[in-house]
Parts: sequence; structure tokens; C-alpha cells
Amino acid sequence: MVNPGRKYDRRTEGRPTTKANDDIRFKAPLYTVTEAARFLGVRPTTFSNWARGYKATFPNRRPVIGQPIVTAIAADRHYPSVPFLGLTEGLVVAAFRSADVSLQHIRKAVSVLEGEIGMRNALASERLFTDGASILYDYAEHDGEEELLTHVVTQQRVFADVVHDYLRRISYGPDGWPVRLVSPVTSRDVVAVDPERSFGQPIFLRGGVRVEDVLDRIRADERPQAVADDMGVSLEDIEAVLSAELRRAA
Repeated sequence: MVNPGRKYDRRTEGRPTTKANDDIRFKAPLYTVTEAARFLGVRPTTFSNWARGYKATFPNRRPVIGQPIVTAIAADRHYPSVPFLGLTEGLVVAAFRSADVSLQHIRKAVSVLEGEIGMRNALASERLFTDGASILYDYAEHDGEEELLTHVVTQQRVFADVVHDYLRRISYGPDGWPVRLVSPVTSRDVVAVDPERSFGQPIFLRGGVRVEDVLDRIRADERPQAVADDMGVSLEDIEAVLSAELRRAA
């Protein structure tokens, strides 16, 4: 994943950018803030802060302003505003936050990658975990920002187990950009999103049925086993999703 022996010169390294086309992964608003938060297993207010930024005020102190860290389209909170790219960025942020990496350190790393070498949307790019690691290490050595590397992308230790468990859920295409995400709300891989399937809505990995279609029938008091048999989804997978829903509601 990370080649600790490889070094990059920030003055000469190439400047990759996000595809400048109409790829559905980058531009189509597929998810509301609430839907994105639900898929990632975080609070809607948390994802909203990641997507829209925040301003916290304190008596006798300057306000604390957090800039957006995931891609979202300015829109009403009740309508889709998060593209697949933004959901991927959210998954990576959730991974680092699960390991107690502060948003300040994540933003700082992203700023280095975007400002120093033009790696746009670094959190969604596969390069974050190859080129990005070496670039941050090189930056830390030259600018005395060792803490930046230590807290975000480590060299020898690579990633903590909890971070790796999140990041393995991202599948990248040949172009180095994500093509599928698996939800981290269940310990097993049960639910995924693919912008080319079901309009990017969550589906069961085994069966390909939209999660919401299954939940709608169970909310209508149909027995889970009957729904499983009828829709070609395993009862075990349905129960895993229902358990996640109960945890979210609690």
C-alpha cells in the first residue's frame, strides 16, 4: 500500500486532477446528507459539518471555523447534494476519525496534497495511499511537520487495523478513482453502493436488491424470512442491516 523507500520531489511531481467530464461519480448529486451519514454510520450533523463546514462560537474567544472536507453541492439539506466522490471522501474521513485523527490534521494533509502537488480530491483518490503517503513523508522531512505524517498517513506502520477495515471497503477503477463502496455499518460486507447500479442507491451485495425496498416491506410488517425468500436476499444479511438500523435509531 505504501512504499516507504520512495521519495517525491514536490517541485517536480506531476499534478493529477479529477476528471473534467460528466462522469456520474464526480458530479451527480446522488445522496442527501442524511443518506450519506446513514451509509457511513455517522450522525447527520457530523456529515453535514464535513460537507458544509461549521462555525463554533465561544465567549471571550475567537470563533472556530472548519472548512468543508468532503465534496457536496450547495443545495437544500433535504435533497440529494452529495456525489459518489463525496461519499468516498466521507468514508476516508470516517476511517481516520475512527482512529482519533483530528479533522485539523486531515485538513492539513489534504491542503498539502492539493496545494503542493495539485492532487485534487485527494481523499477519494487511490493515490492518497501510494503517492500521497510518500509525498507527505517528504514534506514532513523538509518542513518539520512530522506530526502531520504521524497523525494522518504513517510510513512504517501503514494504517491501524481500524482504519484498514474501513479503507478495504473502497474499490478503485483503472483510473485510480473509486467505483464501489461497501458500507462500514456492518462487520461483514453486506451493503454497497455503485453509481452505475440502482442510481447509486445502497444495494445488497448478495442479491443486488435495493436496501430500501427490503426495509419498506419489513416496515409494512412483512416477515423478514418471507421478504428474504421473495427478493432473493439472505435472511442473515437482512438481519445485519436491521441490527445496524436499530443501533442508528438508538
